[in-house]
Amino acid sequence: MLGFRGAVLARGLRVVASAWLRDSSSGAPRAGDWLSPAPPQLHRRPLSLSAAAVVSSAPRTMQPYLRLMRLDKPIGTWLLYLPCTWSIGLAAEPGCFPDWYMLSLFGTGAILMRGAGCTINDMWDHDYDKKVTRTANRPIAAGDISIFQSFVFLGGQLTLALGILLCLNYYSIALGAASLLLVITYPLMKRITYWPQLALGLTFNWGALLGWSAIKGSCDPSVCLPLYFSGVMWTLIYDTIYAHQDKRDDALIGLKSTALRFQENTKQWLTGFSVAMMGALSLVGVNSDQTVPYYAALATVGAHLAHQIYTLDIHRPEDCWDKFTSNRTIGIIIFLGIVLGNLWKEKKIDETKTNKDSKIEN
Repeated sequence: MLGFRGAVLARGLRVVASAWLRDSSSGAPRAGDWLSPAPPQLHRRPLSLSAAAVVSSAPRTMQPYLRLMRLDKPIGTWLLYLPCTWSIGLAAEPGCFPDWYMLSLFGTGAILMRGAGCTINDMWDHDYDKKVTRTANRPIAAGDISIFQSFVFLGGQLTLALGILLCLNYYSIALGAASLLLVITYPLMKRITYWPQLALGLTFNWGALLGWSAIKGSCDPSVCLPLYFSGVMWTLIYDTIYAHQDKRDDALIGLKSTALRFQENTKQWLTGFSVAMMGALSLVGVNSDQTVPYYAALATVGAHLAHQIYTLDIHRPEDCWDKFTSNRTIGIIIFLGIVLGNLWKEKKIDETKTNKDSKIEN
């Protein structure tokens, strides 16, 4: 009996010794290994603050609605919001930063109105979306949300957007309400004309008028109209690039776009739109007494557009998407140029005043 127990004990010691040797061969021995087994490794999802990650972490019942308003793809919200920031920045007093309250108000409005526009678009196009690979998984096309549910959700978004609009002056309320017709009808243009991107431009850049009127109480045509025109040209650039992703499917199902209209001449058209955009922005600068930082920003934007168009491959959807999303950088550069140019005005005014004072003293 003692011999049997001794054999068992010897076998156990051999197992422990071999385990120790295995651990020693892979690194320094851990004293805690003798006391208790190591806790199991927990596999945690990496923390991400991207819009797509936020949507995917939302309650499952909410996710189709968040995807319906494209909250997981915020580039469209940026492109809607940035023209608002341009006009708010231009309307600021010389030497002052833009009105942060208005910037935040318009940012919230951009999220809501972009979501409403996407909801309307998907309600109109759910039959077409089913036939296009890139859009087949949209909530209405995929059957995750019914048309009635979408209509109710649309009503909620428009109600909240109306609440934002009512925070503005009466002129801006009327001007903002006038854009609703464009929001409702522009998704239909792809059935009627090869220029739906023009309709989108007229809709997406309404904030170039509204931002100025929200600050000043009315629009100054000498600044607001060329700013609006430049935004429309900008939309024709980036949304034509975007449309090249779907041109094959669009041609098969009978939808129209500038991508199908321009085809291999796309780069020449985009160059023309870019020249028109830069000319209009230069006119904005002259009419609003802009300064050196603004024109430096325009030079940077011109170089960005030239590189974007020159390197564009209209036959590679992934390249079209990359070029399309890079337009957020263009919008931000223009905004920064406006802000810095406006701050420079104070310096310019102060220098003029100093020179006058010195002349008086002499």
